[in-house]
Amino acid sequence: MNALTLKKGASKKSAYDLKNPLGDVVETHTLTVIVDNEAGVLARVIGLFSGRGYNIDSLTVAETDHEGHLSRVTIVTTGTPAVIEQIKAQLDRMIPIHSVSDLTVDGPSVERELAMLKVTGEGDKRVEAMRLADIFRANVVDTTLTSFVFEITGTPEKIDAFVELMRPLGLTDLARTGVAALARGV
Repeated sequence: MNALTLKKGASKKSAYDLKNPLGDVVETHTLTVIVDNEAGVLARVIGLFSGRGYNIDSLTVAETDHEGHLSRVTIVTTGTPAVIEQIKAQLDRMIPIHSVSDLTVDGPSVERELAMLKVTGEGDKRVEAMRLADIFRANVVDTTLTSFVFEITGTPEKIDAFVELMRPLGLTDLARTGVAALARGV
C-alpha cells in the first residue's frame, strides 16, 4: 500500500482533495502494535483513538505468542504526519504495549485482507458473477439455486474492486476481516 492514499469520498482526479484545511497532507498508515494479551488492553488502545478523535479504518487483533501471552494489533489509520507521529508516541507510552511499528514508513510490507460476499442473482448475472470470481481468484464457499457466497483474499484495493464489480450483479451482504500486515524481508 502506498503511504499516501485517497480518503473515502475524495475525488480520484485531483491531489488537492488530499489536503486538510490547514494544508497538511492526510496519509494512511498501517501500524502494528505488540501488546500483552490480557483483559482491557484492546479497550485502552481503542480509547486512545476515540478519546482524541482519531479514526480507525481497519483493526485486526489476534494472539501471536501463546507462551508469552502476546497479541498483535494491526491498525490502519489516517491523519497528517504530525497526527500519525502523535498516535505512535502515545501508543508507545502505554504500559501493556511492547512495541509499535509503522509499516508504512519502516520499509516494504505485505498487507492482506479476507472478505466474504453474498451475491444473489439468476441467469446471466450468476454466470457473470462466477466469471469475475474466477478472474479475481475468489472461491465459492457456499451456493444455493439463487446465491453464492464468495471468499476472496488480497490487498484492500483488490477487494474494493471485486466488491464494486459485484454490486450490480446482486451483492446483498459483505463481511471483511480488516488488514493483516507484516514487514517484508529480514
